[in-house]
Amino acid sequence: MENLGSLAILLAFCFSIYAIAGSIVGKLKSKPFLVISAERAVYVIWFLLTFASACLVYALMTGDFRLAYVASHTNRDMPLAYKFAAWWGGQEGSLLFWAWILSTYSAVVIYTNRTRFRDMMPYVTATLMVTQCFFLLLISSIAMPFKVLAVGREVIGVPDGNGLNPLLQYWAMAIHPPMLYLGYVGFIVPFAFAMGSLITRQPGDAWIHTTRRWTLITWGFQSAGILLGAGWAYAVLGWGGYWAWDPVENASLLPWITATAFLHSVMMQEKKGMMKVWNMVLITATYLLCIFGTFLTRSGVVSSVHAFAQSPIGMYFVTFLTIQIAATAYLILDRLDYLKSEARLESVVSRESSFLFNNLILLASCFAVLWGTLFPVISEAVTGEKISVGEPFFNRVNIPIGLFLLFLTGVGPLIAWRRSSLESLRRAFLWPLIAGFATAAILLAAGVHHFYALMSFGLSVFVTWTIGSEFLKGSQAIRAKTRRNWLAAMVELTHRNTRRYGGYIVHMGIVLMFIGFTGAAFNHDTTAEVKVGDEMRLGHYQMKISEVSEGRTSNYEWHRASVEVYRDGSHLGTLHPERRFFMSSQQGTSEVSIRRRLNEDLYLNFAGMSQDNQRAVIQAYVFPLVSWIWIGTLVLFLGTVVCLIPSKQRLQYARTEVLGMVDTNVPVRP
Repeated sequence: MENLGSLAILLAFCFSIYAIAGSIVGKLKSKPFLVISAERAVYVIWFLLTFASACLVYALMTGDFRLAYVASHTNRDMPLAYKFAAWWGGQEGSLLFWAWILSTYSAVVIYTNRTRFRDMMPYVTATLMVTQCFFLLLISSIAMPFKVLAVGREVIGVPDGNGLNPLLQYWAMAIHPPMLYLGYVGFIVPFAFAMGSLITRQPGDAWIHTTRRWTLITWGFQSAGILLGAGWAYAVLGWGGYWAWDPVENASLLPWITATAFLHSVMMQEKKGMMKVWNMVLITATYLLCIFGTFLTRSGVVSSVHAFAQSPIGMYFVTFLTIQIAATAYLILDRLDYLKSEARLESVVSRESSFLFNNLILLASCFAVLWGTLFPVISEAVTGEKISVGEPFFNRVNIPIGLFLLFLTGVGPLIAWRRSSLESLRRAFLWPLIAGFATAAILLAAGVHHFYALMSFGLSVFVTWTIGSEFLKGSQAIRAKTRRNWLAAMVELTHRNTRRYGGYIVHMGIVLMFIGFTGAAFNHDTTAEVKVGDEMRLGHYQMKISEVSEGRTSNYEWHRASVEVYRDGSHLGTLHPERRFFMSSQQGTSEVSIRRRLNEDLYLNFAGMSQDNQRAVIQAYVFPLVSWIWIGTLVLFLGTVVCLIPSKQRLQYARTEVLGMVDTNVPVRP
């Protein structure tokens, strides 16, 4: 089995080289059969990597402990779901998973564009296969997933494996990495089309129209991966946080920031023919940051609970990134004349300028996060001393940036394209500003004195008002014409322009998440060593330890505390925080217990037993408003799905074009 898997990877590597050469030579020499054969090689690569992946998954599920990867990341007593998740739980398997996703995306791209964009598709194929070839080089010669355990020339097996990292044995970690990989890898597709468009000097913005939906889907996957990781950190790591500005967390955030900027600025190119160079730079930066994030996770240059162990593949990534940066920079600079804008910014007070400010602020945030992430590495290389950059730096820089972005989220819908008059601005901003300031004033009078919290709550109301007014005005007009109820009118309004109103729903999800983030300003906690019958207090909660029990499963030993929770004398229920110790890996983890409510979470962590083993160490936290982060996440996903639904106006326009009819009642394309 291991020989077949290794052979499949090696053959896939050879086919990727052929796909690159066949695409380029076929295009330059005008030999269509070479181009087509190169595209068919992409399908073969997908088949080979699917076979190799199936071999590895089969070995993981059946416990083939002759393979070093299986012995390192599974054991006999692990649940089947986590044995499957071990596919991406280690260095070698995750690189194979990365390459398999890329082969799947590439095959889909080739198939769906088999009769379109024939001029630039050879270069799109070549660009995809360059990245594919790099990852196949790694897993065929450096980080081999089918390496066997051997003594001398004899293959040996071990009785049982070490098991998957206990921190990864949680349901969210069976979903979080695949979502992140679907995001990381997916951004290669719009980058490949951008490069194909540049190389062939395609007229118009065909590459944007082709990849717009793809970019949005990929952005959705990246968002899901980041937020699932936040949920995992909150529920598993035991410290109660969901984001710590960890280097690997930052690595996933960086391409999300540039992709968000791209999704906004690309509207300027579609509507006005502006910011063409900027969009090329943004999609290139997103792709490079995806490769950089993969490098950061696997090279061992940073220490993180999310990162893999020290590895020799770091220099390969550095070399690949250097070549890619040089090649794309040369290509963009060489095509500057082709990328000239077709229009100019007419007014600072316009929707165009709000998009521009949005991009600049997002890029400022990206630079701050990148600098803070790399500074310890740079300082160690220059001075020999690693200077850590902690959470206070990132919060000090990014909280003001985030609040300004929140403000721009509300400003965008209120400002007209081209330019806005003072009178129109006064009408648009008056009531949202009054609502925002009134909210801040009421909270200040109620005793909230945290400056950023007041700003965040006020801006959240401001943005909610602007989004709500957009839906209200449009729905009211539809109701007046069709006499539908409010809900039906709102659905009709959204269907008429799903991209616009789906974007508003996404923005509303961001607002709800900001409300949840703001609650962190009011967190409080306590830690106590308690025995059965003891009580502890935190704020208005009283907690009594009713039992401390212990036991053992085939996979781990556990200690569990049963904690009765009261508030003002009323019994609210029982929480059961647990401490686990996994025998195979000799590692301990926490299984926290959370009482979730919209206003606040009561969060209990069983940190272990005291030194005399007579008392349980209980960490109790109160996290106000944190549930709104997860609610906002669901709203964000809903908005992303709505954006992907074709607008009714576009469908009507396309239908009219097909029929060759002229109908003055059919609205023009937005």
